[in-house]
Amino acid sequence: MNEDCPQLADYQLFSQADHPTTAPNTPGIKYELSTQLFSNYANKYRFIFLPEGKTISFNEFDTFGLPVGTVLTKTFALPFDTQVSGSENEVMIETRLLIHREAGWTTLAYLWENGQATLIQAGANVSHTLNRQGEQLSFNYHVPSRAECKLCHQVTSGTDNHISPIGLKSHLLNHKIEYQGVTINQLALWQQKGWLDRLPAANELSSAPAIDDGAASLTNRAKGYLDINCAHCHRAEGFASLSGLRLGYNVDHTSFQYGICKQPPGWDGGEKGLSYDIIPGDAEHSILLYRQELNNAKDRMPPIGRSLVHREAVTIIRKWIDTMAPSIGTCQH
Repeated sequence: MNEDCPQLADYQLFSQADHPTTAPNTPGIKYELSTQLFSNYANKYRFIFLPEGKTISFNEFDTFGLPVGTVLTKTFALPFDTQVSGSENEVMIETRLLIHREAGWTTLAYLWENGQATLIQAGANVSHTLNRQGEQLSFNYHVPSRAECKLCHQVTSGTDNHISPIGLKSHLLNHKIEYQGVTINQLALWQQKGWLDRLPAANELSSAPAIDDGAASLTNRAKGYLDINCAHCHRAEGFASLSGLRLGYNVDHTSFQYGICKQPPGWDGGEKGLSYDIIPGDAEHSILLYRQELNNAKDRMPPIGRSLVHREAVTIIRKWIDTMAPSIGTCQH
């Protein structure tokens, strides 16, 4: 794992080299996040390969500490219809690797063409058309360059800049999954395997629900979605640290730092001339929602990773902001 192999198959991570969506070789197992990182409706297949005899450092509020030798894979497959599941209704576009080497984490993107995945450095655009509830959407899916990977994965602390995984957080992993025909809490499974150095009781840990989980509160659904899609940049150590906006799941959503009546630096407010990240009770005039609805490169959020607007999530976040009590903050607008 110390070399950047030209073909994904060279790593021998999966029993079938052309199907990195199932059957990982030992010690790999599939893992699932509780809420969706939106990438133009792509289905994602995530696997973790932990070196034998090594353990993960549990962290209740931030990314887990993963030992040198760990490999994370994520394969993106675009559906032809967003309401139909199954491999026959999708096409693989890319597989990304995060490899923890002695010098730190390395990001690698492999583009799928003619049944094999080849390492690319400068990124690529792949045209695709899908059906979203009767609406035909044609767009370019962007495979990131290595430099673009840093925009999301780079963590800065003082003079230290390093790459870090994004989704390996307690509140995104603390939920039930199907494993070898058994329903089990994902973190409990990892503990059973001896992968975690410690694990508090499940009922002591938060769990971020999916954006479409109607049984969960609007607040937790919205905050979980914003955490996985935005918080890696909107944190003190992230690429968007200067914005002052902090969108982590455990940040108080009624606070100024979460955007309540906060004016963002460095953005002109768009065509609407908006002034505040979140105005409680007024989604229509909240920048946080507005920039998720915009789609030009200058204004959209997230700035990379999507070419389409995630309409379903926008609907939920709009409802969440609209139902916030105006007394949470007083914005002059």
